[in-house]
Amino acid sequence: MKYPYIDYSEKIKIQPVFKGLTGDPLVVDMSVGSKVFDEVDVLDQRAFQAWLDTTMKNRHSWGLASYLEDRETILSQYPQMREEQRYYHLGLDIIVDLGTPLHAPLDAQVMESSYEAGDGNYGGNVLLMHASPYFETFYSLYGHLNREKLPAPGEKFKAGDRFALIGDVHENGNWFYHTHLQVITQRGYDAGWVSKGYCAEKDLAAMDSICPAPLSLFKI
Repeated sequence: MKYPYIDYSEKIKIQPVFKGLTGDPLVVDMSVGSKVFDEVDVLDQRAFQAWLDTTMKNRHSWGLASYLEDRETILSQYPQMREEQRYYHLGLDIIVDLGTPLHAPLDAQVMESSYEAGDGNYGGNVLLMHASPYFETFYSLYGHLNREKLPAPGEKFKAGDRFALIGDVHENGNWFYHTHLQVITQRGYDAGWVSKGYCAEKDLAAMDSICPAPLSLFKI
């Protein structure tokens, strides 16, 4: 069985990446033309974090920003994105507090665990491989993590096990507090999409078979 259809199997139990999330999330629009840009300078990530804290206080304990958003307004400031016109977001941004633990959604082995320096990049990041007799092997990627608490490559986790923590601005690529959750198929892994959290418009038609929507892997 292929991802995302595993979500319909009674033999496969996907566990929450973040335990204890309750209530409705704050859904943050970060696409071109968003009204959020009228309220805060999202190019200043510390100011954006302060805006999130104020907006969410006493109303939301967590938030989301969408898969496949066109984020040219934000990303065009980064040469690594601008050069290839990679502005379409391939992950689901899950907004939680600094230091919040992440848990493996399925049994997993750490394929990569590293630190990507530079503004706009992943900072601390982990790639988990998910293999099972019940589905085709695929991978889940988590960015913007605590650099000092990363698991070792080769380490194995059971579904529900804690494996990392949300990182601070100085170690997460200079972003607001969140993780970028991205699903990567074996085809995508073989083609080098582990290092790409965004794609160009010309790549959109192929994304469902390379980096499909991560919503099926994210449970609360």
